[in-house]
Amino acid sequence: MKFLRMFGSEIVLGTLIAILSIMTAMSSYQGAMADSEQNKFEILGMVNLNDGNVLYLESNQIWIQDDGNYDNWYINQVNNPEVAAYYEGNFTEALFAAIERNGANEYPMDDQYEEELYADAYELFDESEASFELGAEWDERGDQLQLIMLLMALGLTFAAWASLLKDESNMRIVFAVMAFAVLVLGLVTYLAVPVVG
Repeated sequence: MKFLRMFGSEIVLGTLIAILSIMTAMSSYQGAMADSEQNKFEILGMVNLNDGNVLYLESNQIWIQDDGNYDNWYINQVNNPEVAAYYEGNFTEALFAAIERNGANEYPMDDQYEEELYADAYELFDESEASFELGAEWDERGDQLQLIMLLMALGLTFAAWASLLKDESNMRIVFAVMAFAVLVLGLVTYLAVPVVG
């Protein structure tokens, strides 16, 4: 019982209040910074996703135009060379490269044509996904830090109540021991907070 009375001493309670206050403030600050990083990466993910969608739609339009120009050129190259020349003049470099690669009588829109046409859009989609994943990691870190802040505030409450009670009160010891236990739990939880990156 004498050992437990030590937890109710002024110096132990003062130390507990100081450490719990610092840990509460530190976890609150780090949680706010994690939330800021989460927002940053989610916004970056949305920007890249939006830009990727724009490029994807532009690539779709290019494909449709190339497909139409190729069909009209192919149909008219024997009987209407002037019309065929008009459509050939509208070919993109990607279509010229695909025709050269596959031959004039084969449908040119192959896998390489598609990969090259959509490469920028797919790259932005990949960057968007990576940003959303980082945002989720920061979110998890922020959630853990919020839990630590809650634990430290709870421990601070126990320590504060203990300091208000008389030295001989058994509740003073109970509150002091609970404050110490919550501090230990909070520190263990803090050490397990995931690191991002």
